[in-house]
Amino acid sequence: MHPKTLLIALFALGSSLPLVAKTPPEGVELVNKFNLERYLGLWYEIARTDNRFERDLQSVTAEYSMLDDETVRVFNRGYNTRKNKWSEVDGKGYKIGDPDEGQLKVTFFWPFYAGYNIFELDHEGYQYALVAGDHHGYMWILARTPTLPQPTLDKLLAKAEIAGFDTKELIWVDHSTVHPSIAKQESTPPSFP
Repeated sequence: MHPKTLLIALFALGSSLPLVAKTPPEGVELVNKFNLERYLGLWYEIARTDNRFERDLQSVTAEYSMLDDETVRVFNRGYNTRKNKWSEVDGKGYKIGDPDEGQLKVTFFWPFYAGYNIFELDHEGYQYALVAGDHHGYMWILARTPTLPQPTLDKLLAKAEIAGFDTKELIWVDHSTVHPSIAKQESTPPSFP
């Protein structure tokens, strides 16, 4: 194929990627009655499947906030134990599919998007979530605190196994190193009017 033709084909493919609807992996059923506003804020990564973009990272957090009416800012941070420094990445997310279901598409490198499929959620307090990517190679256990009670973890692991994830290969995230901005948030008492 002529290089110019290949370049045009790649551009056309890349331009169409944002339009492709993301679907959850087989066995993953999206949560209903999802409220994006309640989901916003800081989440700690408790466990994850191994993936190249988080390799060597501990103390991983994700913070979600609204940039405008339709765009979610996705700010991920983790401590790289091999390089002994913090690693950060800023992305964007968009609610897709049924407005009542926990499904977004996210990008850290436009025009490439990935699915963000919430398939377990503490509907009462939004204190934990189980999230899948586009296939069974990507899964995360998230919580509002750096740890979860064992019964809650057991419930989430069982749900993940039923959905087809290999939970024996999960990487458990150590949160002993705390980023200064998070330490400041945790030590600041809430203010009341």
